[in-house]
Amino acid sequence: MSSKSVTILGSTGSIGQSTLDVIARNQEQYSVFALVAGRNLEQMVSDCAVHKPQFATLSCADANKQLAERLNALGSATQVVDYKQDMAMLCQHSDVDMVMSAIVGAAGLIPTLYAIEAAKVVMLANKESLVMSGQLFMDKVRQHGATLLPIDSEHNAIFQCMPEAIQGHHDATLTAHGVTKILLTGSGGPFRERALDTFADISVAEAVAHPNWSMGQKISVDSATMMNKGLEFIEAKWLFNASADDIEVVIHPQSMIHSMVQYSDGSVLAQMGQPDMRTPIAHALAYPQRINAGVAPLDFSAMKDFSFHAPDFNRYPNLRLAIEACKAGQSATTIINAANEEAVAAFLAGQIRFTDIYAVNADTLAAMSSQYDECLQGILQCDGDARRVAQQQIKSRAN
Repeated sequence: MSSKSVTILGSTGSIGQSTLDVIARNQEQYSVFALVAGRNLEQMVSDCAVHKPQFATLSCADANKQLAERLNALGSATQVVDYKQDMAMLCQHSDVDMVMSAIVGAAGLIPTLYAIEAAKVVMLANKESLVMSGQLFMDKVRQHGATLLPIDSEHNAIFQCMPEAIQGHHDATLTAHGVTKILLTGSGGPFRERALDTFADISVAEAVAHPNWSMGQKISVDSATMMNKGLEFIEAKWLFNASADDIEVVIHPQSMIHSMVQYSDGSVLAQMGQPDMRTPIAHALAYPQRINAGVAPLDFSAMKDFSFHAPDFNRYPNLRLAIEACKAGQSATTIINAANEEAVAAFLAGQIRFTDIYAVNADTLAAMSSQYDECLQGILQCDGDARRVAQQQIKSRAN
């Protein structure tokens, strides 16, 4: 396997750090071309010193200026560039083979599209960009001949359980290859057994304490509300050319089976592993080969039980809302994604209660009846309008 050069978008987050860990374990096969992040100056300085990328940038202008000063003082050869002006270059440079898209939220859309338009191998951890712009996004993948590999543990599991004729072929029809159902698993989050009448009192600390996975605050809250599973439902529709009726969510508290694919002959294929994101990252980096991810295999003799049950939509109304939006179309999914980002940020800032997240999402969707054009300008307009409506909803509920 020849050495591949990787740009990591969202390098200081949990996915970015796991990607760097896998690359460090396989240095003869991978190198870091560029590191892109938000404002975590200390982590970026450390990562540049260890991984020696050609380029680095932070979206926070002040932090980026300090980054340049710090790296210069260290005698680092890494060049600090402008986040906005140089983003296309970082994703499209001829030396770049692969781009890890791990910027959280809508902010990841434009950089990911840059990589797709340059026909790069795109490792997609940013589900929101696909939720926002599904048809446009997938059309660009086909138009430019980019390779799209899913990083979310669930979608990577589905990918691995699909027939080879479907893997990476986004026009393939599931039924033509014997697939009858995509079974999307979720742990149920930290409040799977908590009394419903106490949900309004859930604190930020409780909401970000996921029982199985180590993730950033936004994704942890989304997992607690199961909006994360709703966004993954929408993402699965686009990644696997599926309809909403082809996908079923299954609660699996142990998070050992990451998802399953059901076939017409009665077979169900499941992908299993530790709840460690280095496994799907390593799978995508090396696909169709395998490399060391630093993850221990499952010890089946130590496993006590596997359990599964259907989701309770009274407990997880955000999941139901996302599924309904998926059936309604592109504008609806763009709206709930934008509203949810605003609502979760407000909850994390102590402005609204945990239960208000769903109320903001549902009321924002209900307040926006118009359909937007599915071109990039229309999608961004829809996103911006939804955020403004959501902010009004948040203001009316602020503590």
